[in-house]
Amino acid sequence: MRVKICGITQIKQGQEIAVLGANSLGFICVERSPRYIAPAKIREIVEGLPLNIDKVGVFADHSLTELIKVVDLAKLTAIQLHGTESPDYCIQLRQVIPNNIEIIKAFRIKTPASLQDTIAYKDQVDTLLLDAYHPHMLGGTGQTINWQDLAEFRPSLPWMLAGGLTPDNVADALSRLKPDGIDLSSGVERSPGDKDLTKVAQLFQAINQEINNK
Repeated sequence: MRVKICGITQIKQGQEIAVLGANSLGFICVERSPRYIAPAKIREIVEGLPLNIDKVGVFADHSLTELIKVVDLAKLTAIQLHGTESPDYCIQLRQVIPNNIEIIKAFRIKTPASLQDTIAYKDQVDTLLLDAYHPHMLGGTGQTINWQDLAEFRPSLPWMLAGGLTPDNVADALSRLKPDGIDLSSGVERSPGDKDLTKVAQLFQAINQEINNK
């Protein structure tokens, strides 16, 4: 199970979250976000992490030039596209980044019909991420997707579930759905960008208990 904790802004918290069990850490590269972190600061955190941790930069409608500059400076290993990036944009991105850098495309799911949007990306990206829809916020809203809408979601790519997950509801989500990974931000925070390590530990307790029950 891939567990991504997103919105990391502090070196020590990033290190401790990796020790607790997260195998992916996300860094918000969107300047208007309250969880934004500058590329140089991301690099400071990345340099203190184990090599086997995915270092994911979250972008939204950045130019290719700007995105590549951040990826290189911050030493990221994955790119999450959380805006309105088209399949053509993803094709162009793949052509200008190293082959070993993962491309994750996020989708904000408003209705079951929104899932159809993922089909056009199946050959252009490596991983899908489903997040809750909010009219003004790209992510970190604390709102959940209607999980019933995802009951029959069986994409050809690995996919991650996001949107309002917490230590209290993650076991229910995993028992009802079969994602390849989960992504949390506000569900394990005290405030935007300030992670609550007690909640992170509780998250992994809930995940492990659900896995052991199967």
